[in-house]
Amino acid sequence: MKKSTKILIGLILIGLIDIVIPIPILAFTLIYVILERPPWFREIVDDIYGSLPDDGGNS
Repeated sequence: MKKSTKILIGLILIGLIDIVIPIPILAFTLIYVILERPPWFREIVDDIYGSLPDDGGNS
C-alpha cells in the first residue's frame, strides 16, 4: 500500500473519531510533532515537497 493511501486512511479514521469524541486531535498532534520531532514527520514532508537542494543560504 502506498504511503499516500496510508495517510488518507489515517486522516479518515481521525475524522471519524473526531465526530464521535470531539477532542482537539490536531492540536495534540501538532504539540507532539513540535516537541518530539519524530522522524516519520520529516519523511512525510520530504515526500510531499521533495528534498530541496542546499543553495548555501543564497536566496
